Amino acid sequence: MKSGSKLKPKTPLIGLALATVMAFAVLMAMPDSLAQDTPPTPDEVAKTVPATGEQTKNLLDVYKSGGGMMHILALMFIGTVAVAGYCFLQVSAGKMVPKRLVDGVNRTMAERDINGAYSLCQENPNSYSRVLSQALLKVNFDRDKANKPSMDEAAAETLDQEETKQMIWVNYLNVFATLAPMLGLLGTVWGMIEAFDQLMRGADAKGLAGGISTAMVTTAGGLLVGIPAMFFYFFFRNRLMTIMSVTQRNVSFALDVLSGEIRLEGAATPAAEAIAEGETTGVE
Repeated sequence: MKSGSKLKPKTPLIGLALATVMAFAVLMAMPDSLAQDTPPTPDEVAKTVPATGEQTKNLLDVYKSGGGMMHILALMFIGTVAVAGYCFLQVSAGKMVPKRLVDGVNRTMAERDINGAYSLCQENPNSYSRVLSQALLKVNFDRDKANKPSMDEAAAETLDQEETKQMIWVNYLNVFATLAPMLGLLGTVWGMIEAFDQLMRGADAKGLAGGISTAMVTTAGGLLVGIPAMFFYFFFRNRLMTIMSVTQRNVSFALDVLSGEIRLEGAATPAAEAIAEGETTGVE
């Protein structure tokens, strides 16, 4: 029996690509806001405030009034949606620990068909199968309980690797949730510096209010990105922890069946169904 080839995660390359895109966005945004050579005149600042009773701004106008920093926040919003969508597809019990595979493995374990169980794991790559297949490589029927302590150790090590690999994606949401409000605040501070600079140049109170209002747009944009990102981060982190716990219990159950600590009668028993199905209740 040969072990499957180790998967080399591509997430560092993806992280580097995201960092490159963010750096490029910063450079593109600087000419519009952070690196203005000629600050707007008091008249231009005053024009940003509509007359009393007039509603001349739409969402696009508000977005544009935030300056170049809004482009960076827009990219972060797109990244949040993309990562959240990926996690919805990948971080699920049906994907990581499918019941049909668990049932099949339990039957082969009851028959002590190691080659059959290993083949099932190789044909159905997921977190459960990768953890169990590494444990099966330690099987030795000449030792007590088929060398179960070594199998448990291999399973625990692989389980940690699987959790780390999935948490890389979930942690991207935490990055967006942390950076977006900070970038929004940076845009606001810079905008207020420009607004007070215009006040020193002779702008009236109306022009100052318009400049401050424009500066606050970036704070709102940062919060609009950071709040959903933070929600999805905690949501998927908790879901992943639950699924990893379910995976660990299923693998331990299969190894207990193989070692003889649990005996199954027939294709399935209430004990097997409780582990394979009941423990995943509420985790999709």
